[in-house]
Amino acid sequence: QVQLVESGGGLVQAGGSLRLSCAASRTLFMAWYRQAPGKQRELVASITRDGSTNYADSVKGRFTISRDSAKNTVYLQMNSLKPEDTAVYYCRAIYGGMDYWGKGTLVTVSS
Repeated sequence: QVQLVESGGGLVQAGGSLRLSCAASRTLFMAWYRQAPGKQRELVASITRDGSTNYADSVKGRFTISRDSAKNTVYLQMNSLKPEDTAVYYCRAIYGGMDYWGKGTLVTVSS
């Protein structure tokens, strides 16, 4: 069983920054997804055990995913936030062929 604990969401003005954290009980492939009201959940960024990253086109150059393997924590640094980034952000982990999701943290970007 893998437990994921997200933190760092909140309200920020457009152009501002936030950093999300996801603490995992194991070191895994991890990713951040988001789901805006009325839209499907979408991949934001992912990072493998060896540090390879992947980003959605909409966040490239603004968001950075990183991990601290010693703390089993993955971060999502979000800069230059836009109102369209408003969503619930979910941490996802894959371990041993199983899929795990956090409960989500709300990010609201005001214009």
